[in-house]
Amino acid sequence: MKHEPHSPGWLKRPPPKLDPVQKYWLSRPGPLTEGLRKQGEVRIRVIGEFAEVVSADEARTISVAANTVVWVREICMSINGTPAVIARSITPLDAARSVWQAVRRLRTRPLADILYHDPAIVRSVFESCIAKSPMPIFKAVVRSGQLPSPSSSRLPTRRSVFWKNDQPLQVTECFLPAFWSPLLVYPKV
Repeated sequence: MKHEPHSPGWLKRPPPKLDPVQKYWLSRPGPLTEGLRKQGEVRIRVIGEFAEVVSADEARTISVAANTVVWVREICMSINGTPAVIARSITPLDAARSVWQAVRRLRTRPLADILYHDPAIVRSVFESCIAKSPMPIFKAVVRSGQLPSPSSSRLPTRRSVFWKNDQPLQVTECFLPAFWSPLLVYPKV
């Protein structure tokens, strides 16, 4: 099945050096926003929406040519006012004007609002990694202003690809250090 991401540096399971709570969140099925809402009030801030040439890694994952122009949406999700997750969604620009056009109208609504109510949408397996430069998600964290200090720079990240009518929409979610605060995660997992 071509709908499975495969890229160097990404693992089919959460990295072994992570703790059980981190592994849980990297493999948790269903809408991430739903899980975050169980932790507190979720707010979404759009970091940016723009077109760019896809990176080589992302091109492999969404099965497009290296010079393909993609539509990018980057957001920061906060829980009770604390920045918790940076998310980056990409789809080929043509798909952003057709099959995935709803992505361009989300504003501060979560992507889950359009992904989990359509039986024609199929999701790939998750891949996980610790985000680092020069990964596009790491650059999104930098753009968000939420880059942690080097001593707390571990950024557990997951991604998957949603497919509709053979058109991909990759979603990458990077958990910021503040997300792992016992006040945010442990009471309600």
